[in-house]
Amino acid sequence: MVADPISDMIIRIKNASASHKEVVTFPYSKLREQICVLLEKENFVGAFSKKGKKITKSLEVSLIYNGRLPRIQGVKRISKPSRRIYKKISEIRPIRRGYGMLALSTPKGIMSDSEARKSKIGGEALFEIW
Repeated sequence: MVADPISDMIIRIKNASASHKEVVTFPYSKLREQICVLLEKENFVGAFSKKGKKITKSLEVSLIYNGRLPRIQGVKRISKPSRRIYKKISEIRPIRRGYGMLALSTPKGIMSDSEARKSKIGGEALFEIW
């Protein structure tokens, strides 16, 4: 069992894209699915699909490349199970001068930093991706 499923997921995606894999697979959860929806909407990953039934469900995510370079250059986990980090709307800043994204868990669901600023809502800072 994984202690931190979000960091496991984003590190698997980063490592698979660094080794030029087509797809990456990890165990299914609703939270991971919402994060995949956000990453797909922000154009960090391609399409994703749910595989399997009942207990053995998994998510299969296709990766995007810009020529030979992977779309995802790096990730950084912010809020961990041992230390939760929350950000107010005034504390949310652009990541890597707008080339990156901060994923936030808000009362309205998982959103990017730009969506949170538009909605004027803060939340738990999950991870940065660029």
